Amino acid sequence: MCSRPMWWSPMPSFRQRLWPASLLGRLSLVMVAGLLLTQLVASYIWASQLRAKAQVEVQSASQYVAHGASGAIRFFRSLPANYRQLLIQQLREMGGTRFFVNFNHAYVPVHSIEATPLADSALQSVAATLKSDLPHSPPSHLAFAWPDQLVVSEDGVRLNDLPDAWVQHILLLKPDPAPILVIQTEIEPGNWLYMAALMPNPYFLSSNDPLAWDRLALQGLSLAVVLLLCLLVVRWITRPLAALSEAAAAFGQGQDDKTLPLPETGSREFINTARAFSAMRERIQRYIEDRERLFISISHDLRTPITRLKLRSELLDDEALRNEFEEDLDELDMMVKGALQCVKDSDIHENPAEVKLDAMLGRLVRSARLAGHEVAYQDTGLSVRAKPLALKRAIGNLLDNALYYGKRAEISVTSADGMVAIAVRDHGPGVPEDALASLFDPYVRLAHGREQNDGGMGLGLGIARSVIEAHGGQLQLSNHPQGGLYAVIRLPA
Repeated sequence: MCSRPMWWSPMPSFRQRLWPASLLGRLSLVMVAGLLLTQLVASYIWASQLRAKAQVEVQSASQYVAHGASGAIRFFRSLPANYRQLLIQQLREMGGTRFFVNFNHAYVPVHSIEATPLADSALQSVAATLKSDLPHSPPSHLAFAWPDQLVVSEDGVRLNDLPDAWVQHILLLKPDPAPILVIQTEIEPGNWLYMAALMPNPYFLSSNDPLAWDRLALQGLSLAVVLLLCLLVVRWITRPLAALSEAAAAFGQGQDDKTLPLPETGSREFINTARAFSAMRERIQRYIEDRERLFISISHDLRTPITRLKLRSELLDDEALRNEFEEDLDELDMMVKGALQCVKDSDIHENPAEVKLDAMLGRLVRSARLAGHEVAYQDTGLSVRAKPLALKRAIGNLLDNALYYGKRAEISVTSADGMVAIAVRDHGPGVPEDALASLFDPYVRLAHGREQNDGGMGLGLGIARSVIEAHGGQLQLSNHPQGGLYAVIRLPA
């Protein structure tokens, strides 16, 4: 057998597997991919603009806070040391100022929030502004911290341990805490000024985040709604096309039901197409019926004058002339019988059913073996949906050809890619490559065929191909590498 059957096709590439075969799948994929790409590009542009705007706002807000902090540092530095705590106590009782202020004897370590580009930019802007406003002061220690982790004094007192009156008008502790800017600077040796404040927009880190969950949820919801509407529209558009495709396939396989006309729904273009298809189907059906009636009538009517001519030829006295007449009449009678057989075999009216190939081919093989032929076949358990009698005649024609011209035949059945392949190989001399295409033509017989089967008419292969194509399949012929003709029928599984 061939190492690679002629119906074999290479595995589809990854791109071919990804690209749907149906119009619905292709339109859906294109629209979904286009929407996703548009959404991603728009989101990227919007996020870039949002980040740029947030950067400008943070820079301005940081400078505003830094100017206030530098003024506070200058004010406390100008006070005598023994007045500072008294003033701080008075500010706390009054409800505080913009800053929560405390004095310590050393720097208090701060547990900073997770570093972000926006927070780092704010700290850099505050540091630059403080250095510009207080050029002769030592560098300040800056950090953003969460309220529940913030220590405000050297003895470990946390912000949450302080009375609410001290901080409730200055910092946001609940219900949604905001990051706190902490500024620590040394006023004089051994005295550290501790200031904590909120940014003008306390939630600047989250409000300017393009990937915040609420924004992503809103974008995702809007995208899902648009995609759903697009899929519904695509399905609404392609559903009539699917009906048209099914009607065309059924008509091509002889399964057309006139009681179920193609529905004229959908767009104006499809309605016009449906009407044109229905009219074409009726014209073709009438043509086929008229052709069959005409063909059968002519073939039938020709047999009567042929019979009369045969009887009259018997009255001829010249034996040589009588023999020539009889030979011509026999050839004409054979052509008429062949025409009738062609119409009968290629137009079998029966309903499609599930055909178990082992049972059908087994009967053909047993009949051939009883006639003294050698046929090899192994059961496969495969089946196809087809017209049983028509399929049997098509395979029978191929097997008869194989046994006439090859003496020995092999039948094999395989399944791949949703198709069932029935291969019939003979062990004869094969066929010239340039003559393969003409084997399906009626009354075409090669010299080897005429020698092996002088009673044939050259209609078997054409009938077989017509039957297989009516089932939506293919019949292909080739020469086997090890000799003989190789015929392959491919049918939908």
